[in-house]
Amino acid sequence: MLKVVSYDIVFQEIPGEVTLALNLSNCPCHCPGCHSPHLAEDIGEELTEELMDGLIARYGKMITCVAFMGGDAEPAKVAQWGNYIHDSRLKTAWYSGRMNMPQDEQAFDYVKLGPYIEALGGLKSEKTNQRLYKRVESEWKDITSVFWKKTIDC
Repeated sequence: MLKVVSYDIVFQEIPGEVTLALNLSNCPCHCPGCHSPHLAEDIGEELTEELMDGLIARYGKMITCVAFMGGDAEPAKVAQWGNYIHDSRLKTAWYSGRMNMPQDEQAFDYVKLGPYIEALGGLKSEKTNQRLYKRVESEWKDITSVFWKKTIDC
């Protein structure tokens, strides 16, 4: 069972998207240096159609994407939710600590792969092992470098 620990509207996780990010518990990865180690615990509220529909009703006009942050213990269920969201106008994303694309990759428009390795850093580090992919037609394009662009100070 997937459980939602928290959620927020975020602007940096998926470039160009206003994203409702759902933090899911029961992470089996236990990456050293993880920024959310509490997500390894069995905590949170069960992800149900009622909860998801309520969040989309509440935030649907403000968001363009729904991202599942975790859920690696039950990838098939994350994909089911990705397909559920695809029935709306919203895009879908999955931030996974896994190294391979999910079996039902068509459930997502974006997939982040790779465990967090503290010495390599997250997506903002050019040394990172993690990758963010965007589905463009039937191909997956690595867009990780978008996170490496330098900003201009004003």
